[in-house]
Amino acid sequence: MSTLTLTPGTATLADLAHIYHDAAAVRLAPSSHAAIHAAAARIKAAANGEAAVYGVNTGFGKLASVKIAAEDTATLQRNLILSHCCGVGDPIPRAQTRLMMALKLLSLGRGASGVRMDLVVLIEEMLAQDVTPVIPVQGSVGASGDLAPLAHMAAVMMGHAEATFQGETLPGAEALNRAGLAPVEFGAKEGLALINGTQFSTAFALAGLFDAWRAMQSALVTSAMSTDAIMGSTAPLQPEIHALRGHAGQIEAAACMRSLLDGSEIRESHRTGDTRVQDPYCIRCQPQVTGAAIDMLRMAGRTLEIEANAATDNPLVLSDPDLIVSGGNFHAEPVGFAADMIALAVAEIGAIAQRRIALIVDPTLSFDLPPFLTPAPGLNSGLMIAEVTTAALMSENKHLANPCVTDSTPTSANQEDHVSMAAHGAVRLGRMVANLERILGVELLCAAQGIEFRAPLRTSPPLAAVLSHLRKSVPTLTEDRYMAPDLEVAATLVRDAALTGAAQTLMPELCV
Repeated sequence: MSTLTLTPGTATLADLAHIYHDAAAVRLAPSSHAAIHAAAARIKAAANGEAAVYGVNTGFGKLASVKIAAEDTATLQRNLILSHCCGVGDPIPRAQTRLMMALKLLSLGRGASGVRMDLVVLIEEMLAQDVTPVIPVQGSVGASGDLAPLAHMAAVMMGHAEATFQGETLPGAEALNRAGLAPVEFGAKEGLALINGTQFSTAFALAGLFDAWRAMQSALVTSAMSTDAIMGSTAPLQPEIHALRGHAGQIEAAACMRSLLDGSEIRESHRTGDTRVQDPYCIRCQPQVTGAAIDMLRMAGRTLEIEANAATDNPLVLSDPDLIVSGGNFHAEPVGFAADMIALAVAEIGAIAQRRIALIVDPTLSFDLPPFLTPAPGLNSGLMIAEVTTAALMSENKHLANPCVTDSTPTSANQEDHVSMAAHGAVRLGRMVANLERILGVELLCAAQGIEFRAPLRTSPPLAAVLSHLRKSVPTLTEDRYMAPDLEVAATLVRDAALTGAAQTLMPELCV
């Protein structure tokens, strides 16, 4: 397992993608340690002082007016964590949990949380030794931080709850022990620092972003294949058209598609004499739609990169030596907006892809391809119901794309009277991207079948390489067969970025 050293405040999307995709361990740069020590010393002094400091020597939320004695500090933090372990539902994926833990490290590393280095080191070692807390997926409303999910993480650090170690789910204390680690007793504010924050929501939003970006790149490949399959025009890909509008994503999408289609004999065969004046929008406007999604994903990515580097717990130890201030950085509104933006992009990439599938299987629109792409229609149904499945997935994504951030509800006796619902917005992205991957997988199958019907004319070299890669695992559909495995294999090729790897064409990058 590789180890990534991060300097709090400077982590990049590329760093975070490495943690997510490659399960990299994380350590904070030594340069961050002095600020962590200094903030911890100030919290210790505040806990022993007379002045009431929220969460340090007081209760929480609506109970903030209750003063807590110094000798009860550890009990206060223990009770906080255990009482907040109210998550329900299925455990979240390991990759998202590890990313959440890394994000918590980055937040604590800003030196504004007041935790001891012992806690930082324990999280680092849990990542290095692959001790992964079991985090239920439901329970956060995105303020006052992702309280319930983060409490389940913190509980493992105390030796409670459950964690996985070497693939086995164990009580938290046993998982730590098998990894050679020991639980910690939280001091003043430390439990609060761990559960206040947006790291659960941000981890899921980042996962959605990274997976959506891969799907978008695959969509450029499948859309180019569909264009060739229906003998569509490449004239709308002319560079000047897109330069005249000026949107960066649109310009890049068109350039990528030009490169993917360059050298296609199918395209050259109908440059002259084609009676069609224009292709439908799902072919002609691909750069405009996918390009807009590219721009939207990048905007969301910039927000999430900032959030990943933020100190988001409460209260925060400020640079003024007298100020430990209760604020609202735990409110995940920026993450909620970013998640909603990603959801819109995912839904639209899938919507236009589904229309391309419908085009290819329809003999009245596909420029003489056989109905449903089967050599013997009637006796065989071909890809008829695969198209119907994509319609179902597209419709589901439309429903899921409705904004979550506007759906606030008051909690905690109206102390937390406006919340972000960022967790809902971010978690739903996994299901949406899985739907999109399956839509694009079906488009891959349909476009490949359509291109093969154009023989002896050949598609471009990049698309021929993609077709060859597909045929290693999914044979041409000559007669009806059990289709479900084919759809899953195709979706996996999208998910694993196999299409872009096979095409070997320069793709738009998330960070520019």
